[in-house]
Amino acid sequence: MKELTDLKKILGTHAADHYVRDGMTLGLGTGSTAIWAVRRIAERLSQGSLRNIRTVVTSLQSELEARSRGIPVFTLNDSALEDGLDLVIDGADEVDPAGNMIKGGGGALLMEKVVAYNARSLLIIVDHTKMSDRLCQRFAIPVEVIADAVAPVRKRLLRMGGEATLRMATRKAGPVITDLGNLLLDVTFPASFDPREMERELKLIPGVLENGLFTRQPPDLLVGREDGTVEARARS
Repeated sequence: MKELTDLKKILGTHAADHYVRDGMTLGLGTGSTAIWAVRRIAERLSQGSLRNIRTVVTSLQSELEARSRGIPVFTLNDSALEDGLDLVIDGADEVDPAGNMIKGGGGALLMEKVVAYNARSLLIIVDHTKMSDRLCQRFAIPVEVIADAVAPVRKRLLRMGGEATLRMATRKAGPVITDLGNLLLDVTFPASFDPREMERELKLIPGVLENGLFTRQPPDLLVGREDGTVEARARS
């Protein structure tokens, strides 16, 4: 049985080797699995087996990694990317059988969604522990909120049947602050719900900037198995 760290490297390397081609515009994801794809893309560029790519990053983590390894980084506002992205490679925190996802465990959900929803193809790389029968079985839904709206947003979430907690930092006093300067509420819904409808409802709450439900861009999946093999699941 492969250790999860080894499996994440296998997934990231497989994604970069089998899905990334010369001349692509790419979205680079955030987290402990997606970062391996970033590193492998950088290796291919330095080796000359990959050329002329342009990338957009989803977080400060992925930006620092990409720039330090010589990967060219743009923004979606650059004219070179006016046609959008060919492919986004990212991880997920939980995926249901329909391909609906919870993302944002690393706090980058807003930019992850902006980038994912501006791509022609979304490739999600996850290990087997991230697959669930329904969302919120293993992972809460991150909700990015402006600081002055935390209390009213939490009350609204409670009325919707959710249980919301403010995400606290582990190596500093106080709450986690996102790259864009906002706070995060982690929300669980004990009862089953329609992920697509819930994504829409959460977006409508005043003070909410984004939520970690991803339902509107069906992904291709690469799922890493315990034995180290990779299973490809094409979007339906």
